[in-house]
Amino acid sequence: MFTERHVADLATFSALTLAILYATPSAASYDPMTVCDLAAERAAQSSDVPSEVLKAITRTETGRAQDGRFGPWAWTVNMEGRGVWFDSPDAARAYVYKHFKRGARSFDVGCFQINYKWHHQEFSSIEEMFEPMANARYAARFLTELRLELGSWQKAVGAYHSRKPKHAQRYTKIYKQHLATMQSSKSETSAAGERALAEPVRMNQYPLLRRGSGVETAGSLVKLNEARSRQMFPVSRPIWDGKP
Repeated sequence: MFTERHVADLATFSALTLAILYATPSAASYDPMTVCDLAAERAAQSSDVPSEVLKAITRTETGRAQDGRFGPWAWTVNMEGRGVWFDSPDAARAYVYKHFKRGARSFDVGCFQINYKWHHQEFSSIEEMFEPMANARYAARFLTELRLELGSWQKAVGAYHSRKPKHAQRYTKIYKQHLATMQSSKSETSAAGERALAEPVRMNQYPLLRRGSGVETAGSLVKLNEARSRQMFPVSRPIWDGKP
């Protein structure tokens, strides 16, 4: 049974999807890298979590290098230590359902890699856990609770991964790298925009159209009461440590 919150989340997700489709040259160029950032911005607006914090976390959790760029990937699943990127939400859900039927319960899904075993009670279904807006909203709520307890966003980010200092510090180091990269890119974009204002407008005759493809990679899994460190890519790994 849908609650008002579920209806609102579905409406927001639909709006995000439409925004992406109309923001790109065609539906075929739909980019899963965009969804998580849009959800992060919306979640930040309805919480005290800075959007930059959420965006850096989703990159730490699901970041993917593709076609010369790097960004979060909405349809990411980590199944018992094995991280997989999917081209579509249907493919990601089908993968999870298949393993769920065989008894798997320790898996992470979505933009912020919410762990089913520890956090599924906060969602109405696995399908809702996959929804970028619901996923981001829960991550923001969890981070807010951690910040109130620990006193800073940086400490909250570390605890989001693990209560163990060693694992939290490693995670925070990667998070800070993503945060710095985003801030640098933002500064460069701003400077480029200022230069563009002083230059004549030129038509772009060669728009770049990119489309993602799924990749499966292996990782490792430690005990559930410890941090899970899953090396999916050189500078980022989707990680969720369960309950704080």
